[in-house]
Amino acid sequence: MKRRTFLQTGIGAAAVVAGLPRNANASEERTMNIVVAADPFAVDLKDAVKEHLEKRGFTVVDVGAVKGKDMPYYDAAPLAAKLLQEQKAERAILFCGTGAGMCIVANKFKGVNAVCVESVFSAKMARAINDANVITLGAMIVAPWMAKAMVDAWLDTKHTEGLDEFAGFLKDACARVNALDTGK
Repeated sequence: MKRRTFLQTGIGAAAVVAGLPRNANASEERTMNIVVAADPFAVDLKDAVKEHLEKRGFTVVDVGAVKGKDMPYYDAAPLAAKLLQEQKAERAILFCGTGAGMCIVANKFKGVNAVCVESVFSAKMARAINDANVITLGAMIVAPWMAKAMVDAWLDTKHTEGLDEFAGFLKDACARVNALDTGK
């Protein structure tokens, strides 16, 4: 597939809307452990996405704020990042007001590659280009229905998917970026 065609595809949202099948390998990933965390601004969005993930068959661990128990983003993100480092989860989805705070904190941890996403396209590219193992979303920016489509696109995309002619560069770029990681 040509780069331009790939970039213009409807991605996961079109599959959701049209009822088309998702990535054929998606069922294999359903054994994946996903950690979620939110601050008080984003509990409702986190709960909607968590329910969606569980319906898709993923194991979800919630380490952040819940209704009645506030936790600031700078306390929630480290809990999720540490589960990734300990290999108790393969991916994380973090939620706050804008997604930015969670992203900044999560990226302080070695082995965490977090991207703040605001569209289905950016979620898909976070995986295809950057091989992100964490995405962050903002409850002030993203509606629950869009968040679910974004999460699906991110989970159903493989690193370099649809970018075959750039695969070598993208894999090398990720390795070089990871080599810069000085976090603990």
